Amino acid sequence: MAYLDMVISETLRLYNPVLRMERQASEDYILGNTGIVIKKGMIVGIPVWALHHDPQYYPEPYAFKPERFSTENREHIVPYTYLPFGAGPRNCIGTRFALLETKIALIKVLAKYRFVPSKNTRIPLRFLPVGRPLLRCENVIVGVEKRF
Repeated sequence: MAYLDMVISETLRLYNPVLRMERQASEDYILGNTGIVIKKGMIVGIPVWALHHDPQYYPEPYAFKPERFSTENREHIVPYTYLPFGAGPRNCIGTRFALLETKIALIKVLAKYRFVPSKNTRIPLRFLPVGRPLLRCENVIVGVEKRF
């Protein structure tokens, strides 16, 4: 189950459907020593996709590496650089439900079926840009075998 958690976390980092989040400043805030003031009421954009793909936080950001989220590696993730469901008091209230549903669905399907490459499976997958930083695959053709 630990590896499944790591795979889901890495999938959400790499293929997060949220490009950015917005928050409204609740009070004036001076940004470090820059002199930049974020005024109360301003909308602040948080570039989630950019954070998840920044090599400063995730070396080889386009590589699928579930081990980034192992127990020993998770503690090295810089706070607020992994935001698939937001963070803090206004994070997604459905986070636990969504993760549980994902795990149940995967376990149910993988318990009954094996997914194997076929002669038409393209390895590695070819990704197509969709006009924004999100990616989608060309048709993914795999064989499905029922488990006994």
